[in-house]
Amino acid sequence: MLSDANATMLARLGFAARGLVYLLIGWFAITAAMGGGQTADNQGAIASLARQPFGQVLLAIVAAGLLGYAVWRLTEAVADPERIAHDGKGNLKRAAHAISGIAHVILAWTAAKLALDLGASGGQSPGDESARDWTAWLLTQPLGRFLVAAVAIGLLVAAFQQFKKAYKGDFITELRGDAPAPGYVCTMGRIGYGARGLVFLIIAGFFSVAAWQSRASEAGGMADALTALESQPGGKWLLAATGIGLALFGVYSFIEARFRRIRVNLPG
Repeated sequence: MLSDANATMLARLGFAARGLVYLLIGWFAITAAMGGGQTADNQGAIASLARQPFGQVLLAIVAAGLLGYAVWRLTEAVADPERIAHDGKGNLKRAAHAISGIAHVILAWTAAKLALDLGASGGQSPGDESARDWTAWLLTQPLGRFLVAAVAIGLLVAAFQQFKKAYKGDFITELRGDAPAPGYVCTMGRIGYGARGLVFLIIAGFFSVAAWQSRASEAGGMADALTALESQPGGKWLLAATGIGLALFGVYSFIEARFRRIRVNLPG
């Protein structure tokens, strides 16, 4: 049975796995900006690991880490170890933890399928296709357009939270306080959170259009957002800058894996 200590170690591994994924996403974005490839989303970045030496072993480690991260987020949402207030803001934070946990379960399953050679979606952006598929399903439900609009609102809130962290820099207090973090660590995190906020904002725009026009084909994910940046005036530089920001978020995730205050309290 998984103990709290082992679950905490897996959560730390999850931060490292997330860091690796964002480093890859940033790298693909930078190389695409330089005219040497395509952008990739989370699932595409994970799939790229399968082509590396010892890829299946690396994917198994990434899968375990992402699952540990998911368990930690879901535990925060359900068991509430942080004693988050039961008001609107607190409920929104718990909902965000739950959504993050579910998203990382999906990423962990993607990595596990590849590690076990069970097959997975090919290409650089399987997550974008998945987004369109479940958007199409949502639109077939009663009040489907409102459900898709709710997704867009959730993404807007997530983007706002990323920008807020980038502006305030208060995320640095989540690191252990036994040694003050150098200023450049906070700077890396701020740039990283800002880049994530921009990507979330663009994805929210995709879902807003999908809801307004009731067309699943208008939905999109991270790779689509990065491609949209590239299509703007000066897009090559916008994409490169965003790629650098996402890569820096990956580096900051590695720092969190080592120094963040984490304690997983499993229910029961």
